[in-house]
Amino acid sequence: MKYFELDKDEKKILKDVNGGQYKSVKELKKMKLRYQQAAKSNLNKTKNVNIRLSEMDLQKIRSRAIEDGIPYQTLMSSILHKYLNDKLKTKA
Repeated sequence: MKYFELDKDEKKILKDVNGGQYKSVKELKKMKLRYQQAAKSNLNKTKNVNIRLSEMDLQKIRSRAIEDGIPYQTLMSSILHKYLNDKLKTKA
């Protein structure tokens, strides 16, 4: 499981939950399932975007995708995903 640093508000909520300041809602399991399904359906959706690239950059991406044996749009999506999750390494 990933560890995430809690901000000030989240720490207060956690303290209040652990201190018994909150009460469970009726039909907790049903409510949890409902919100989990809603989150999954929203987070798993993909959207189309249009971007402008130089011809040179597009050719380089296509060449790299061919080397990797994947479609170039998949490569572009992977690069963006890695960048947004701080997993993209830069050359020193």
